[in-house]
Amino acid sequence: MHNSSQPAPLHVLIIGAGFGGLGLAIQLQKAGIQDFLILEKGSDVGGTWRDNSYPGAACDVPSHLYSFSFEPKADWSRKFAPQQEIFGYQRHCADKYGLRRHIRFGCEVAEAEFEASIGTWTVSTRAGERFRARALVSACGQLNRPAWPRIAGLDGFKGALFHSACWDHDYSLEGKRVAVVGTGASAIQFVPQIAPKVAKLSLFQRSGAYVIPKPDRAYRPWEQALMRRLPWLQKVDRLLKYIQHESRVLAFSVFPPLMKVLHLAFRQHLARSIADPALRDRLVPDYPLGCKRILISNDFYPALARPNVEVIDSGIREVTEHAVVTLDGQRHEVDAIILGTGFTATDFLAPMSIRGLEGRDLNQAWQEGAEAYLGISVSGFPNLFILYGPNTNLGHNSIIYMLESQFPYVLDGIRALTGLRYLDLKPEVQRRFNQRLQQDVRHTVWERGCSSWYKTADGRNTNNWPGFTFSYRRQARRLELDHYECAR
Repeated sequence: MHNSSQPAPLHVLIIGAGFGGLGLAIQLQKAGIQDFLILEKGSDVGGTWRDNSYPGAACDVPSHLYSFSFEPKADWSRKFAPQQEIFGYQRHCADKYGLRRHIRFGCEVAEAEFEASIGTWTVSTRAGERFRARALVSACGQLNRPAWPRIAGLDGFKGALFHSACWDHDYSLEGKRVAVVGTGASAIQFVPQIAPKVAKLSLFQRSGAYVIPKPDRAYRPWEQALMRRLPWLQKVDRLLKYIQHESRVLAFSVFPPLMKVLHLAFRQHLARSIADPALRDRLVPDYPLGCKRILISNDFYPALARPNVEVIDSGIREVTEHAVVTLDGQRHEVDAIILGTGFTATDFLAPMSIRGLEGRDLNQAWQEGAEAYLGISVSGFPNLFILYGPNTNLGHNSIIYMLESQFPYVLDGIRALTGLRYLDLKPEVQRRFNQRLQQDVRHTVWERGCSSWYKTADGRNTNNWPGFTFSYRRQARRLELDHYECAR
């Protein structure tokens, strides 16, 4: 174990022990690099899959696709894995590859500063510890900081109040009057789980969400046995699922009229699940399909049809000590408020302070929206690599595939530092890449007139990759040294 007083800098320092941090650590070991440390603010590995333990939490990407290609798991219980199983898989990876000895838990990074003269990052934690490393990798992801809505009086609410990403498992919802704020990917999973238990559920939505059926079911024991015995079967299934999901780019980016097929699935699903025509109308979104994340669920709409569930689309004016007051003056008395309001996804490395060449602050550099070359490298911030960074999120396929596409690039950069003081991305490389990327984004369904967590307040899409994932993998397959200023 390395401690903060050691004189020699670490080879690599990774921030975050979610899928990105764990996967890169495994690849470092395979490349013969053992001199690395992971700083993790939580008490275990897992990142978003450790934190989001709300009832019904599950993945909306098939299990075989939402796992490392180099660490297949034959005994997934369902086609779409529940949270506990994904978290268990991450812990298995950490244990199997002996990563825990490389991880410092309860270690939240406050700031990092680059010293150009020696080509080293100095990283300080909130507890005051300091670490030095030649290469710094951010593996914080995009979904690690819950977004709390700005609602007048929310702080003065006297009942139970929590965000879905910080679920209060000690609070019993049995027989309570519960307000749920938001209809995003988390809410559509936990609402059906809690609706049968509560006395009344008031769901506050700004707009409906597009929800289509989830092709989910439990794997049968004979299927699991077959995959254990014939591992290539899982590889074939993974490939078929990849192709199926990848084809959706055609609708998102290449030929948006193809969205009509998904629109039909949404309309049929809504009609089958909701008998009341007035409620049906209120659940139809006021923006084009695909502009925000498309959600998959078989039980969300049936939950909204329950007699103890009310959908409220008048905006919230304020929260009092015991009620939610809407813009039309209605008071909704509640015992608990659950926020399903997502994450501050466009803030990326915030609230950390990252200072590069000449003390340049990354948050300042990203004032008009985060950008990076391939989502990985930022000009003016040498020896810094970002996993799942700007514009590497997907609306159609698995983030694990994107992470595995980034690992070889980051490894190339780390290896190149052996003979160099630092690598700094040339500004024109970053500028050219992002100009082209933003042009491509303009032709996608995400630009069809809605605000979403993919965008900054002024409407710049800083989160999503606008093309095929295999195209991204091709571009990231190796680091080109002529894209960088190489300081010796």
